[in-house]
Amino acid sequence: MSAILTRIGALASGQGLAQRAFRGSALTVLGFGSMQAIRLGSNLILTRLLFPEVFGLMALIMVIIQGLNNFSDVGITPAIMQSKRGDDQSYLNTAFTMQVMRGIGLWIACCIFAYPAARFYEIPELVWYLPIAGLTTIIHGLQTTRVESANRHLQMGRLTLVEVLAALFSVIVTIALSAVMRSAWALVIGLVLGAIIRVLLAARMLPGTPNRLHWDRSAVTELVSFGKWIFPSTVVGFALSQGDKAILGKYLTLGELGIYNIAFFFASFPVLLGQAVITKVMIPVYRDAAGAEAENRFRQLRKVRAGLTAGFLLLTFFMAAIGPALVQLLYDARYDNAGPMVTMIACATIPALIGLTYDQAALASGNSRGYFWLTLVRAALFLTFFLVGVRQAGIAGGLAGQALATIAAYPLIVRLARRHKVWDPLHDLLFGAIGAGLAAVLLL
Repeated sequence: MSAILTRIGALASGQGLAQRAFRGSALTVLGFGSMQAIRLGSNLILTRLLFPEVFGLMALIMVIIQGLNNFSDVGITPAIMQSKRGDDQSYLNTAFTMQVMRGIGLWIACCIFAYPAARFYEIPELVWYLPIAGLTTIIHGLQTTRVESANRHLQMGRLTLVEVLAALFSVIVTIALSAVMRSAWALVIGLVLGAIIRVLLAARMLPGTPNRLHWDRSAVTELVSFGKWIFPSTVVGFALSQGDKAILGKYLTLGELGIYNIAFFFASFPVLLGQAVITKVMIPVYRDAAGAEAENRFRQLRKVRAGLTAGFLLLTFFMAAIGPALVQLLYDARYDNAGPMVTMIACATIPALIGLTYDQAALASGNSRGYFWLTLVRAALFLTFFLVGVRQAGIAGGLAGQALATIAAYPLIVRLARRHKVWDPLHDLLFGAIGAGLAAVLLL
């Protein structure tokens, strides 16, 4: 027992790559878990104040806003995390200026797309909801680059506190508005106020020099050069993050979409947590490991990767197993159909966990082009398989298509991983077999 405690203490206090990755992962898990717990508490209250149709409508609003965000992302966050100039204030201020300009452009796009979206989904209220909800794009554009700097150096403590406090205050505001307004406007206004709270907390609590508007041509050139492939990557990445809701929004009623969104909240927790951890941790890990001797580097990466994959697989199995009972326990009869969906959605995400860490190696080395081509193929496969599945067998068919699309994209993931000398076939074989076994147990 003392040996285990000693080992944990070394991981918690050491300055080596594995130790810093452990602390960064642990704090990200703590922050993400806390925010999901806050969201769960919020959902339990809001589902009693509002109808399922309101959650379906909000899911569509977020799909559109996220889509516009993806269609304009130039990769400022990964650029700062991997660049040699990532601590240069001139570089950071230029990135901030580009971010502000992007936020204003996104809000204008929200206003332009409001009417076509309302016509496509046959929901007239979107004409008013979208421009107001779209104000969050301007607000997020004003966020300090000290957030990226904290991620760059795996300094997650205060950043985690900012995110948790922002989530808590936002939920309190949204619940208060919902109790008074009892409509989707409460969620829309709460979304905007929540964005303001997060930006203000980050500016006040994170250490570093405040940003100002600045334009450094050499910084712009580097950011654009890196981001020219991140931009199309996030465009097609929209299909991976929001494609299911965009497609189901055309085939389901708002109430059914709201129920699916509740199930997705539970089932997707492990894979979304995995993406949050890997996005924040793996670029610095790959960057710092690059100078190590080859054998030692591979051993360090294997240790980090195996720990992450094992944890996320275990969490997925746990969530899929207890999800149906949890839905019945926490929600009223209107949401009973969400129970079986939790298990199906969780099983569909298991294949994605096996190769979750590899694409960040491309970004860490500046290979945004390779990252784009991988994302493009994954998105094309996902849209095709999910749409065909939904048309043939409803939600269950779509989720089966999602899993098959992930498996079909695996050879390209291997190709990218081998190019950057990070592929670990033993890891993939072992955890692939474990994941298949877990999915079989859950579905049977």
